Amino acid sequence: MAKLNIDRQESEFLNNTIAHWQKHNLLDAAQAEKLRHSYEVKGFDWMRLAKYSIWVALFCGAIAIGSLIVDDAVLSWIKNLYDTPDIIISVLSGAAAAGLFYLGRRRERLFPEKIFSNEATIFLGVFCTASCIAYLGKTFDNGSGHYSILFLVSVLVYGILASRMQSRLIWLFALVSLGSWFGTETGYQTNWAFYFLGMNYPLRFVVFGLLLVGACHLLKGKKWFGYFWELTYVAGMLYLFMSLWLLSIFGNYGSLDVWWQIKQISLFYWGIIAAVVAGLFLLYGLKYKDAVSREFGITFLIIFLYTKYFEYFWDGTNKTLFFAILALSFWLVGRKAEKIWNINTKEPQVAEDNA
Repeated sequence: MAKLNIDRQESEFLNNTIAHWQKHNLLDAAQAEKLRHSYEVKGFDWMRLAKYSIWVALFCGAIAIGSLIVDDAVLSWIKNLYDTPDIIISVLSGAAAAGLFYLGRRRERLFPEKIFSNEATIFLGVFCTASCIAYLGKTFDNGSGHYSILFLVSVLVYGILASRMQSRLIWLFALVSLGSWFGTETGYQTNWAFYFLGMNYPLRFVVFGLLLVGACHLLKGKKWFGYFWELTYVAGMLYLFMSLWLLSIFGNYGSLDVWWQIKQISLFYWGIIAAVVAGLFLLYGLKYKDAVSREFGITFLIIFLYTKYFEYFWDGTNKTLFFAILALSFWLVGRKAEKIWNINTKEPQVAEDNA
């Protein structure tokens, strides 16, 4: 029987689990030894190298295209193409996107092990789709400036493609387009004023992130949404916490000119609100074993604290004292979390003993 090839962290987890089962007589020594010999720690992580190599290749390709564009001969050629009708460019981009998507799907069937090169093909198809939609919008542009409609069309197109192709990468672009549509549509509705219903952009996206996270919880367990649920949840949390972080710095000010004139200490309550939200998500994640909520909560709680420290206390506070207080605070949080964990792990054993 071929052994399961796993990384070191997974191996340590399995070793500890098997030792726990053996200690509590759920496995005998022979079974435990057999399980330990059913897997092995893999050597060099070729999959990770492949992933990073594809990313670097795409990045270098973008640089190469950029370098090509600034070349004088190429610029002259582009000028000659300037009069090409937008609808022609849209059709050509759409045809290229269709070809790339077809190639990507075919490669997934024929070479399923080549995950990252297949995704790179899909990635290029996504950009060609964006070009198709953009030039289609230019074709029918009537000068209204209501280009948020293009982002909404992108959401629908990417959503359908992601569903049909079962591609999380395309679904990610649908979520990015959804956020872009929300931002540009609220701007268009106010004639690009600083506020929409009294909210600047960071505050608007706090609401947007909360709505997306709330929708994820409502749709949790739905079979048709299961494949994209976790990615949508993570994207919603990113929208929420990045917006909270910006809100803690800029407050509900829409103009940088106005923001420069106020004292940062006057925005302290936004920092408190952001920290409270992060703390609530952290507690929720700990209580209900929600890893996404827990990790976002603790990560951004630390980011919020360090942001406020550099804003208010870096020049006037004793560094040793500040970090000692910070260390004590997180030590107390760790002790409390450890206590809760011990209670939760002992409860099943107590119930088993009573039985």
